[in-house]
Amino acid sequence: MRLVLTNNGSYPRIGDRPQELKLRRTINRLEKGRATQKELRDTESWVIAEVIREQIAAGIELVTDGQIRWYDPVSHVAGSLKNVRVGGLLRFFDTNFLVRQPVVDGPPEWQKPLLAPDVKHAVASSTRFVKGMLTGPYTAACMSIVNDDGLKGDIPRLTMLYAEAFANEVEGMATAGAKVIQIDEPMVLQHPKDVGLVREALKLLAERKGRAKLSLTTYFGDAAKLYGDFQDMPVDIIGLDFTYSEDLVSNIELVGSSKILALGLIDGRNTRADKQETVFRVLDRVLPRVSVDHCYLTPSCGLEHLPRDRARRKLEQMTTLRFRYMQAGGR
Repeated sequence: MRLVLTNNGSYPRIGDRPQELKLRRTINRLEKGRATQKELRDTESWVIAEVIREQIAAGIELVTDGQIRWYDPVSHVAGSLKNVRVGGLLRFFDTNFLVRQPVVDGPPEWQKPLLAPDVKHAVASSTRFVKGMLTGPYTAACMSIVNDDGLKGDIPRLTMLYAEAFANEVEGMATAGAKVIQIDEPMVLQHPKDVGLVREALKLLAERKGRAKLSLTTYFGDAAKLYGDFQDMPVDIIGLDFTYSEDLVSNIELVGSSKILALGLIDGRNTRADKQETVFRVLDRVLPRVSVDHCYLTPSCGLEHLPRDRARRKLEQMTTLRFRYMQAGGR
């Protein structure tokens, strides 16, 4: 069994070192009318290349662009659609992070590529494979404010409309060179009865993934009760946050996995180093129950919740833990 190292998604845009303040300085200049939108885009492109280099230096084998251009994890993609605008602030699950809610004034419709250019830039900036990121259509629907009378209270229809639009982004990222496309659906853990709706939406995305592998990723909740359902999803990879669940490991032991698992064993919300014995214990129990030839080792969630230096340390620690585990004869 190979353990491949990957970042979950986001990465801190700004740090404490002088070169890590470049984006903040550009934003400040833009707000004062001393910089242009093009200068902001160019700075973001520079930061994307920089965070990719940091991931590679830390040992990561499947990198992301750090979601540097993303306004937030919810409204960035949804807000680019026709009939959807960006609204007010909402707390993102049980974090201290605020996101803006998509406001739906009519049926969402895709207009033009949003994520493919970023993936293309990331691929050009990386010597490793690149993972593209996408907000899940169900999560986007649940976190939207709906003004359109025909869609009010109709989460299933809104989810499928988002899925139809987001499928274009999946195809674009695959064409741009994404090896893996990660679909973030944390809201399904809050509403497990809607797991069938998530499955139907993912079918539309899976039809457009080309040669890329599709990943269903959840976090900020207990995935144990839905783990069996996830095995029936039309995806290649299941990403799991192990920091919320005491029963998840037991359920994986019971059910096994015919899919690649992305094991979120490195706590992406805690600055403390993760305990080696805890990580090894989970790997010892889970890996023998996976029937494919590799799994991913990953943070439990995006790293934007940590200071930049601590995010680097988390990735470096993940590399060290993988090395020690394999040296100790891990499966």
